[in-house]
Amino acid sequence: MGPIPDADRLIFALDVPDAEAARSLVETLGDAVSFYKVGLELAMAPGYFELVDWLKARGKKVFVDVKLFDVPATVAAAVKRLCARDIDFITVHGNQQVMEAAAEARSGDSRILAVTALTSLDQGDLDDMGFACDIESLVLSRAKRALEAGCDGVISSGMEVANLRAHAPEKLIAVTPGIRPVANDERVPDDQKRVMTPTAAIAAGADYLVVGRPIRNADNPRDAALTIQRELSEAIASRP
Repeated sequence: MGPIPDADRLIFALDVPDAEAARSLVETLGDAVSFYKVGLELAMAPGYFELVDWLKARGKKVFVDVKLFDVPATVAAAVKRLCARDIDFITVHGNQQVMEAAAEARSGDSRILAVTALTSLDQGDLDDMGFACDIESLVLSRAKRALEAGCDGVISSGMEVANLRAHAPEKLIAVTPGIRPVANDERVPDDQKRVMTPTAAIAAGADYLVVGRPIRNADNPRDAALTIQRELSEAIASRP
């Protein structure tokens, strides 16, 4: 992976109900955002692929975050369809065979990212699910297996990125959701449990930051995006 332009490191999560609302937000943000995540909610709405094509036609990068998990042949077929649309990032969520199938089916400049542990989970959730390890160990194990399978990177909370950088190859792409410009206000509902500020996540070694609510719910989304872009660039400049 070559140098990443600072402006591309911010990925805005288009977590809205329909394509019309998504287009409106994209037009509001203008050149403040160049990379967009289109996830499961939009995938269930009409016009999903038309929206993806609309974004690509405007020179935007697109991260399709549907966490593909099915039999390997089905995942491979889905990856091929997405690569034909020049999708930049595609997420998969499965065992070794699923990740290998996705990596093998990849083409062009598309990159396959494996989900490690959702940022909406904490240690108590892992215990409930029967995982006999801590989150940091699980994320590192998943990342190593993803790279062995041929994936390009992982989705990881900022809390685990530093450990990934210490033990995984530098070529690993680390995309970090759960970004909050300020500490969470406990009075505001939030389903993310393992969160981090943009500066802290970049300092820990994240390559890309996925930000949704702090931009989408701001009084002025464009200004909020530009503020995060400035913080992100300053954090990159401060890296050793």
